[in-house]
Amino acid sequence: MTAIKQADLTDSMADALQYISCYHPLDYIQALGRAWEREKSPAAKDAMAQILVNSRMSAEGKRPMCQDTGIVTVFVKLGMDVRLEGTMSLGDMINEGVRRAYLHPDNPLRASVVDPPVGHRRNTGDNTPAVIHLEMVPGAEIDFMVAAKGGGSENKSRFTILNPSDSLSDWVEKTVPAMGAGWCPPGILGIGIGGTAEKAMVMAKESLMQPIDMHELMERGPSSHTEELRLEIYQRVNALGIGAQGLGGLTTVLDVKIMEYPTHAASLPVGMIPNCAATRHIEFSLDGSGPAVFTPPSLRDWPDVTWEAGDDARRVNLDELRREDVRDWQPGERILLTGRMLTGRDAAHKRIKELLDSGEGLPAGVDFTDRFIYYVGPVDPVRGEVVGPAGPTTATRMDKFTDMMLAKTGLAGMIGKAERGTAAIEAIKKHQAVYLMAVGGAAYLVSQAVKSAKVIAFEDLGMEAIYEFEVEDMPVTVAVDSRGSSVHETGPRQWQVEVEMQ
Repeated sequence: MTAIKQADLTDSMADALQYISCYHPLDYIQALGRAWEREKSPAAKDAMAQILVNSRMSAEGKRPMCQDTGIVTVFVKLGMDVRLEGTMSLGDMINEGVRRAYLHPDNPLRASVVDPPVGHRRNTGDNTPAVIHLEMVPGAEIDFMVAAKGGGSENKSRFTILNPSDSLSDWVEKTVPAMGAGWCPPGILGIGIGGTAEKAMVMAKESLMQPIDMHELMERGPSSHTEELRLEIYQRVNALGIGAQGLGGLTTVLDVKIMEYPTHAASLPVGMIPNCAATRHIEFSLDGSGPAVFTPPSLRDWPDVTWEAGDDARRVNLDELRREDVRDWQPGERILLTGRMLTGRDAAHKRIKELLDSGEGLPAGVDFTDRFIYYVGPVDPVRGEVVGPAGPTTATRMDKFTDMMLAKTGLAGMIGKAERGTAAIEAIKKHQAVYLMAVGGAAYLVSQAVKSAKVIAFEDLGMEAIYEFEVEDMPVTVAVDSRGSSVHETGPRQWQVEVEMQ
């Protein structure tokens, strides 16, 4: 029997989660680098450059590459010849490691888990509990696959039960555009086929842990039906022209992963889960010899990519902005923002609505007149930082509040991630406002533009409080202009044609 100490397990779990918060898997970085080299869409190439530069900065600064440091999923294969030494259950050991990782004083990670899931939804404060999948296997080791999955990509998970005669590729090609860009492409699609409903979804999640090898598969050619299916889906999804951040381009997915399981003759369950630009996962084993060791990669392994805003970017002073000034901003135009803005996410918007509906009005010091609101929940700062990584959150979650905010607060516009829905676009058009998009997956890079940050309302909401940021040259793109034109509609249409012509 192999004896594995409780401390070794919890320390390894904490170290693994700290590691993946800062370091991309090298296979992802190398695959994204190849995609950047062949990309023809200027907007998509710029977005990928920001993600790659952000990745290197996070590795150098040992800070999270994305402000959404995820909900933890752990796949455990427990050898039957292993004895755990300690006072905790296996689940409690794992969760103790999660707690230590997310409360680490040198690199605190954002706590995003709420309990209960409906009703009060109070933040647990330490990102516990993890979602744990356990399998007993022969052997004298424990193998772990650990992932920290952000809400933007997790919310785009899809499930269906097809007829056995249906085309799975057709379903994927139809479904991916409806997912929008909130999952921060380019990323990886994980697909689980067979079993039962829950088995298909678990396989889809587990498949995302596999190494990226689409480049090698394309070079050697498929050798099985599963590899043929992977290649077909990869080509059909990229032919949609969705591109990086949904801006239109040649690469939407870097790889397609598939796991299969026997299923009922009458069924074809299919789960599909995307992994985002901040793909975070790692594997390690414990054999009783001590905690796992995680060696940082060499910075020489990153592609030689730099990013600059460019001389053609419009510079905007937010402190002098008037609402009518945004009306000549053009879709796809690059903007550098300097000055003060406010922040707010789901919980803040819900509370604002309640205050306005009650007649109480906004809290003292909160004035949105001629200002922008940034949809962000930042990581706590450390070591003299003004703010921790502060990338945008998925904007569609605020769509139902958009008309209220524009009609009742004097707001000039919004900054977030990915596309807006029909209702939000109509509200933007009606009020002649504007929606700007920051790059999801470039949170540490964006945070360098923030020169001061202070909470001005709803402090009890934690990372969902209203902050006032003062920024300098914060890079954004006009995603929806004051006439309601959206680059997330025009860009993919244009590049779908371009892909067909390649």
